Amino acid sequence: LKTRSGRVLCKLPCSGEKEVDLAVQSAKAAFKIWSQMSGMERCRVMLEAARIIREQREEIATMETINNGKSIFEARVDIDISWQCLEYYAGLAGSLAGEHIQLPGGSFGYTRREPLGVCVGIGAWNYPFQIACWKSGPALACGNAMVFKPSPFTPISVVRLAEIFTEAGVPKGLFNVVQGGAATGQLLCQHPDVAKISFTGSVPTGMKIMEMAAKGIKPVTLELGGKSPLIIFSDADLENAVKGALMANFLTQGEVCCNGTRVFVERKILDTFTKEVVKRTQKIKVGDPLLEDTRMGALINRPHLNRVQGFIKQAKEQGAEVLCGGDPYVPDDPKLKNGYYMRPCVLGNCKDDMTCVKEEIFGPVMAILPFDTEEEVLERANATKFGLAGGVFTRDIQKAHRVVAALKAGMCFINNYNVSPVELPFGGYKSSGFGRENGRAAIEYYSQLKTVCVEMGDVESVF
Repeated sequence: LKTRSGRVLCKLPCSGEKEVDLAVQSAKAAFKIWSQMSGMERCRVMLEAARIIREQREEIATMETINNGKSIFEARVDIDISWQCLEYYAGLAGSLAGEHIQLPGGSFGYTRREPLGVCVGIGAWNYPFQIACWKSGPALACGNAMVFKPSPFTPISVVRLAEIFTEAGVPKGLFNVVQGGAATGQLLCQHPDVAKISFTGSVPTGMKIMEMAAKGIKPVTLELGGKSPLIIFSDADLENAVKGALMANFLTQGEVCCNGTRVFVERKILDTFTKEVVKRTQKIKVGDPLLEDTRMGALINRPHLNRVQGFIKQAKEQGAEVLCGGDPYVPDDPKLKNGYYMRPCVLGNCKDDMTCVKEEIFGPVMAILPFDTEEEVLERANATKFGLAGGVFTRDIQKAHRVVAALKAGMCFINNYNVSPVELPFGGYKSSGFGRENGRAAIEYYSQLKTVCVEMGDVESVF
């Protein structure tokens, strides 16, 4: 459905067993060609794909906004991160190498870094184009092929990526797209010719994917949910901390897995901070995501909007106070009156045991919690099954490093939040998943090591 207006955007048939098999076989054939190319040859093709994306930035960003409902301002950032990702892995492709190890008597060993084969990417609906690039970048750089299934809620922009790869010169079928929901995902995970699965999405689905992959002993990368802590000490630059809290909660309508939705604020600045956050939150321009000055667009669909509203209702029942927002928003444009909009919400008077503080809401809802000591806040911050991200705002550099060292989370931020440079690995601890996207680390998850031992003398036999 069209999130901006609530109107049907297009209808797509789901890929069944036949289509999934065709996609995998096509990728398998392309893999034979691509995996035999040198890293430098792959680099040139990937750089061309990055160039096309950069050139068509505006068109792709507009498509992404219609696809997902996020503001055009944010969609442009997503597209920039996407081409940067392909550029980064293109740069690594030519330098992927194993090691040479000298052994006694002139013998030696060496390792080869080899591709896995056909990798499956399963994307989420919050960053459709960007996630597809995050997964295909390292996969293709290592010499793999990929079959990608976007979320059925955001099926469009990934198809454009497939076309761009073809235009850039990858072998036909190297990056294939199949459409559908859980049934299509299951067919992909269980396909005997699939070598690896990389999934971004919810914890329950991640568990199912891991279970299916186990039957075929297939490696998996899981980038799952979060309920991340953002810790604000009284010595922080207040203006900066407020901006950080907004960035940690309201990007993409709050539909971000690493959002810092549990905002722990040192008690002596609680009132000042809260007042400022509420003031700034009320100024966020909600509305048509295609307008330049919109800063928060529409949520993904009606059931999700209802779910987020349900969390706010429950929070009130459990004693939290709605300090601002949380109500549905109807834009002035009559064409958008059935869109899935709401005002960003700040909750005060929150306690650690409330549902809104424990569960991932995945909407524009910030929970503010007071704390008194560093030791106490760390214990509370880590008291969750999730471990995707965490942040700290303080002017004390020793405290900053001490706190992030103690946080049980895979992606930590000091005096910023939700910054995702492609050079840095991204992924979670605990129930938030394992494996890493981005950075050199991702290469480990899209390749396998072969060890070769070479004897230069006579075989030492025990027989």
